[in-house]
Amino acid sequence: MDRRHFLSSLAALPLLAHAAPTPGRYERLLILVELKGGNDGLNTLIPYADAEYSRLRPRLAIPRDQVVQLGESAGLHPALASLKPLWDGGELAWAQGVGYPEPNLSHFRSIEIWETGSASQEYLSDGWLARVFRAAPPPAGFAAAGVSVATEGMGPLLGARAVSVSDPAGFVNRARLVNVAARPANGALAHLLKVGEDIRTAAQGLDAHTEFKTEFPRHRFGQACQAAARVAAGRNVAAIRVSHDGFDTHGGQANVHERLLRELAEGVLALRAALLEKDLWRDTLLMSYAEFGRRPRENGSGGTDHGTAAPHFLLGGGVKGGLYGQAPSLSRLDGGNLVHTVDFRGLYATVIERWWGGDARAALGGKFPTLDCV
Repeated sequence: MDRRHFLSSLAALPLLAHAAPTPGRYERLLILVELKGGNDGLNTLIPYADAEYSRLRPRLAIPRDQVVQLGESAGLHPALASLKPLWDGGELAWAQGVGYPEPNLSHFRSIEIWETGSASQEYLSDGWLARVFRAAPPPAGFAAAGVSVATEGMGPLLGARAVSVSDPAGFVNRARLVNVAARPANGALAHLLKVGEDIRTAAQGLDAHTEFKTEFPRHRFGQACQAAARVAAGRNVAAIRVSHDGFDTHGGQANVHERLLRELAEGVLALRAALLEKDLWRDTLLMSYAEFGRRPRENGSGGTDHGTAAPHFLLGGGVKGGLYGQAPSLSRLDGGNLVHTVDFRGLYATVIERWWGGDARAALGGKFPTLDCV
């Protein structure tokens, strides 16, 4: 990438303005894991004891004797079996039935709702984390409020003092191309160069070349987790976002979903091991999100179509493991879809209030019940 192209790519990034330190507990890191495309929650956290599950999914239901049982009613897909020791150790929590009123089944609109933290009929221009950081900015000494790693766009960080990088080490190296010595009279160009200067400052603060004894998986999500670990090792960002793509399983779901879940488990376990190396696991919270779940009834193509509520995991050394919220009923569907039991903004409120010790009302536009899992 040449200097001109690199500078032009910076124009879309928000200005990294200096912010005053606040009482926010941003030494505790949040890592958001997007399950892009809409993960099938019923084959992730499986209601194996409910007869309706097998009736709705004669081909896709995971046989009861293959389910990794977490209790008398719910268990994990066998591809997630490697996470069972974390469950047993109290580091893994599942929020059940997460969704929102008047759900939208469009990928583009529903992920916008999730990432802005809006109501179904509300349109917001910034990410929910951007509003959190606006109300209580991370310390000025942080390289950035957040980093979106190895994925397109800023997502929940849109509008924040944040950067998006596909490769942290490469980002640091390219940032050195930016020459900000001159201050042109042209206001637009001066602003662009100021953005470039702030990006270079952020790059200098990222510990992008950190090495770990931990070996990361070679698949794309594993490499994204390695990049996230390198950013986390710098201890000077409040939030990181990574994405795991491919969950839009309309057809031939069984094998694809098994691979995706196995990669998910491999990636987060490697990330955990790397953060344990750096003594960061106790102060790190991983939380998943997606635009929606899938419909309870399998379709004629051996897959599942766009649905509504789904479970999401919270994982970390400071997590109080267990099942939270109520599993949606499979016998009382709404238009063939699950009825949510936990508002997704309650997950965000849990992060803001319980993890960071802040006030969620300004960022979320109201009060939402939190989960006692952190």
